[in-house]
Amino acid sequence: MKTTLLLLLIMSFSIISFSQNVQIHYDLGKDRKFVTTTVEMFKPDSYGNTFFFIDMDYYSGGSKGVTMAYWEIARVLKTEKMPLGIHIEYDGGFGRFAVNGSDVAYRINDAYLLGLDYSINSSDFSKGIAFKVLYKTIIDKNKMSFQLTTVWFAHFFDNKLSLTGFADFWKEDSDFNFDGTVDAEYIFLTEPQFWFNATEHFSIGSEVEISNNFGNLEGFYIRPTIAMKYTF
Repeated sequence: MKTTLLLLLIMSFSIISFSQNVQIHYDLGKDRKFVTTTVEMFKPDSYGNTFFFIDMDYYSGGSKGVTMAYWEIARVLKTEKMPLGIHIEYDGGFGRFAVNGSDVAYRINDAYLLGLDYSINSSDFSKGIAFKVLYKTIIDKNKMSFQLTTVWFAHFFDNKLSLTGFADFWKEDSDFNFDGTVDAEYIFLTEPQFWFNATEHFSIGSEVEISNNFGNLEGFYIRPTIAMKYTF
């Protein structure tokens, strides 16, 4: 759900702006059927830009209320004379699910990332793409790991239609059977979004999560949502 602000990062070096939005997604996956809210903020300045997002799932895993909270915050350091930006990021969160009538909590392992960011934009900034090469440390899992990230955006028909998305590929040891053995070492996640911008502030659309070995699910999954977004 982080797509919108990540996409704005690659425009920030030439356009000074500020953006916040709130998204509401209903997950249509057969193993899902719950609501996720996302709050995003992006702000550039003369030394780069800052963004964060917060995801919350509701009434999933047999539990009521907020059942997962996850956030990322990142800073890109860059001036006009720098060909590459320096990307610094923190990720973390927690969740819970029901077992025999009781809630069981789990931690999303904290991760710290550091690396380089390179972006290409069209002359009118209606389209663009960014590439990130990052060193990644996952607490209590992988001290020396990596992540490759691509982020893209494209606006059409006088900004009435927006196609945005990101793709991440990283190394992380995963034990899906909870037996102490590593079942997978690499994770792929992409979340393309499709938005019809009905007004300057209100959009409707969809996000499609395509993953391999992501979260607690081994193997390949496709999970779409229907969504609304309000941009302040």
